[in-house]
Amino acid sequence: MTHHKQLNIGLFGFGVVGEGLYKVLQKTPSLSATIQKVCIKDPSKKRNAPDALFTTDKDELLNDENINVIVEVINESEPAFEIVSTALRNGKAVVSASKKMIAEHLPELLALQQETGQSLLYEAAACASIPVIRNLEEYYDNDLLHGIKAIVNGSTNFILTKMFEDKLDFQSALLLAQQLGFAESDPKLDVEGYDAVNKWAFLLTHAYGIIEHPDNLLFTGIQNIHAMDAKVAAEKGQQIKLVAQAQKLSNGKVASFVIPQFIPQDDHLAFVKNEYNGVVIESGFADKQFFYGKGAGSFPTASAVLSDLSALRYDYKYEYKKLYHHQPNVLTNDFYLRVYVSFTDWKFIPREKFEWIEEWHAREERKYLVGVLPVKELLEKDWWKTNNTSLVLTPDPIIEDIAIQQLKKKSLELAGVAF
Repeated sequence: MTHHKQLNIGLFGFGVVGEGLYKVLQKTPSLSATIQKVCIKDPSKKRNAPDALFTTDKDELLNDENINVIVEVINESEPAFEIVSTALRNGKAVVSASKKMIAEHLPELLALQQETGQSLLYEAAACASIPVIRNLEEYYDNDLLHGIKAIVNGSTNFILTKMFEDKLDFQSALLLAQQLGFAESDPKLDVEGYDAVNKWAFLLTHAYGIIEHPDNLLFTGIQNIHAMDAKVAAEKGQQIKLVAQAQKLSNGKVASFVIPQFIPQDDHLAFVKNEYNGVVIESGFADKQFFYGKGAGSFPTASAVLSDLSALRYDYKYEYKKLYHHQPNVLTNDFYLRVYVSFTDWKFIPREKFEWIEEWHAREERKYLVGVLPVKELLEKDWWKTNNTSLVLTPDPIIEDIAIQQLKKKSLELAGVAF
């Protein structure tokens, strides 16, 4: 494609994002992009577009030689993968917003892009209005990217904001999020961290060349955050956010996780409220950059789709530079995390698994401790997600093995014991 070529679009899905794209394209005639046909599931549903635009037959779009771009914004992972893979094989470029589909099928999608030479762009699947993928692809060199941490789910961020600013309990904040359309009637994917870890899986690819199925990444959501946890955070002058984080360790490997975290008031992510997303990227010489924008909604997500469509005029493709042109980084589970754990009964807490416990408090409603755990304990066991137990990472939670040894040595020296 050249920038002079008309983009003839076949659109799958006409929900919040699909209809948003339809409206946005009507306001951007300079893009020379037109929706030719829209594939939907329910033809009886009233829609704000001409009836002739819609069909229930996906082949009308996938086999139409006049359609040169497929935009896929449906909710179901496996049908989305079938649509995208067929479109690529049929010589069509693709723009997708399906984070679960991309995360679960990334190896196949990479192979299809190499096989067909077609472009698959999916900025809208990451942080909606924030152009994080393109920046990771084009701006940050593999060797200079020290770390990235982000709030990538607007629903959980909205709930946590209401817990802190309006003093709501978790269930009340969740109900408000559902009433305002920021959370689904079944909020499990958002609340339990699945949406965030799906996004994080392919962001790791663009940041570090790492390909890993989301099931193999360490993650949890905010489902167990207790009102007392918010109270403790406020007493410390901090907030709690669901944070996705990756950091290059001194051995060159990458630590990664998606877990609630205490955020100090002067941290960039402390300014990310309600349904907004935020990304902080730390590089070798540029220090930290902060990206901020709406992480959900019709027009913010449609704007990311529009940006990808615009890029297709210049035959833009993800080069996956960190994967194909650099030595890809490797994930490691050989590190430790400093954690806050609140609970109701000591019998559910395996104290012997902690490297050490720095503090513990017994309050009327709950108990809590702060200590250091090996990541492998969190990956292999689920006690920290069950029995009304809540786990939140402390600020700067990563402790490398060498730091553990130095701290142990120092404590023994102070105790008068030879190391």
